[in-house]
Formats: sequence, structure tokens, C-alpha cells
Amino acid sequence: MTKISILGCGWLGLPLAKALLGKGFSVNGSTTSVEKLTLLENSGINPFLIALSEYKTDGNIPDFLENSEILIVDVPPKLRGSEKENFVSKIRNVIPFIEKSSVSKVIFISSTSVYGDIHTVVSEETAPQPDTESGKQLQETEQLLQSNKNFKTTVLRFGGLIGEDRHPIKFLAGRENLDNPDAPINLIHQEDCVGIILKIIEANSWNETFNAVTPSHPSRERYYTQKAISLNLALPKFNHSAPSIGKTILSDKVETILNYTFTKPNL
Repeated sequence: MTKISILGCGWLGLPLAKALLGKGFSVNGSTTSVEKLTLLENSGINPFLIALSEYKTDGNIPDFLENSEILIVDVPPKLRGSEKENFVSKIRNVIPFIEKSSVSKVIFISSTSVYGDIHTVVSEETAPQPDTESGKQLQETEQLLQSNKNFKTTVLRFGGLIGEDRHPIKFLAGRENLDNPDAPINLIHQEDCVGIILKIIEANSWNETFNAVTPSHPSRERYYTQKAISLNLALPKFNHSAPSIGKTILSDKVETILNYTFTKPNL
């Protein structure tokens, strides 16, 4: 039985762990919350209390990685508000533990923010031009992991994450003067996030970089207006006084190399 360790059993990591268990894998999962250890254990996940910082790692990382073939790193940067951090250093501190472990394959959950706010069609061949601190640190972390010859790293760049309990319209409903009404959306549902990760593992697709965004790209105004109507929320109002700027992210490699079919293509 292949063992997989998931660093970060949060909004995505927990349902991913459950899906992996359903496929017959043994799963180690980490959390920073003592209260969540029981939830992980009751789900059949081997729970570990692990906290990363730019200066040190707290928790039993060697046991967390022991006998694991695959490590999935799903730890988002915390770069908003007053508690900003050096995300690259956090991951760099984990690498010596990976090198000493049985892990030979890594999946790093990144973001399409590495491409920056550009007005063009984007594929994995497009050179990243991050213009936010989060995007810059994610790109540096991608390079840090993929350049390490002790393990193979596949980078997965997700678009905006949505799910049954998470959707941008809840923050946009009723707001006015929203920018870029004609810009395309680049979102992906939680179910497809999990499905694509399972496909990477199933296809043994390592040392790759994938964009992961649903292939449907309606305009922001059209999409969020329709979503507000369907959820009986106040309509968002957009500003048309300036040209819309926004990229269209292609996920062709996910569909061709992984032979993946999106389960939520229209969101």
C-alpha cells in the first residue's frame, strides 16, 4: 500500500485525503490545530501536529514523512495583514527532511498568480511575471522544489478556488464599481482540484507543471451576475468606464497529458 503525506489538511487537503483513502492509499495528514487531530483520525488519516515558520518547523516531520513515497504540499502563503511571512523560507526548512526521507515525488500546490496581471492567453509555456508578493514567493518556491534532484516535483497552478462552501460571489454581491467586467474568469471547483491530483498520481506524471482552471471562461460581469441571480443575492455592479484587463488561462495539458475530464466545467 502506497503511503502519501499531505502537508496541510485544510479546505482542499482534507477532502483530498479522504479521496486518497478511498483509492486504497494510506494517508498521513498534518494540521496546525490540536482540535483538528481528532477529525483527521476519525476520517482514517494518520494525524500529525505540524507548524511551519520561516525560522523553524515544529512537529515530528520525520515520522510524518516516514515510509511515504509521495508528499503533497498544500500550504498557502500568509501574506495579507500584519502577520506576513517568508513563505519560501518555510518550505526551504522542510526540504532537508524530505531529502532524508523515503519521499521521491512531490506535488506542490501553487497558483496562477505566478503569471501576474497580464492581458493575454496563458499556457504553461508562458513565462511567469508575478506582480504580487504571493505570486513572487510561489514562483520562487516552485523553482526551489523543481530544481532539487533528490525528488521529482510536479507543480499544480490552480485558478480561483470555489466549492459548495466557498464562492467569490458571496463577497461581490451588492458591491458597486467593480473593475474588469469583460475580463474572463479563471476558477476551478474543489472536486476538480481533487480529481486532477488523483490523476497526476495515477498517471505517474512527475517533473511537470500544470495549469488547473475550468475550461469555461465567461466574463466576470456575466458570470457573477448569473451566479448572484441563482443564489438570490444582490447583483454586483461593474464599472465600464475603463477597458477590461485579464488573462485567459488554458488547462490544455491537464486534459491532454493527464486525460482529465472536468467534472464541473461550467461552475
